[in-house]
Amino acid sequence: MKIRQNLYIDRELSDALEALAVGPRGNKSHLVNDALKDWLARRGTKEVDDLLKVRLDRLTRELAGARRDIDVLLESLSLFVRYQLMVTAPLPEADAAARAIGRDRFEAFVSQVGRHLAGGTRTLAPAEPDGAAS
Repeated sequence: MKIRQNLYIDRELSDALEALAVGPRGNKSHLVNDALKDWLARRGTKEVDDLLKVRLDRLTRELAGARRDIDVLLESLSLFVRYQLMVTAPLPEADAAARAIGRDRFEAFVSQVGRHLAGGTRTLAPAEPDGAAS
């Protein structure tokens, strides 16, 4: 159903509308209807964008923090591994007992990491916001 509206528009807009209506685009009512529909859709989209912008900005900051934490962890791990490999002498091939102990320790380590990840526990607690200790 169409509803008749009486509107006042500036002379320049009226002239431009007249020029468009002469072409194959259609009549003035159709042009104004489409233009108003597009404008309202963009306005609604802008409101949604404004609402989501705060959340997206927060998520971006959190992601940047997570990336920084991962970089710190990877660098720490690589430095530890390099240090450990440089200061620890390799085991002789004939020392099967020492190699077995090493395998057992590694399996215990992997198991403990798995338990911590599954349980959501952490060895190092996150830093307090004010530097206050608990």
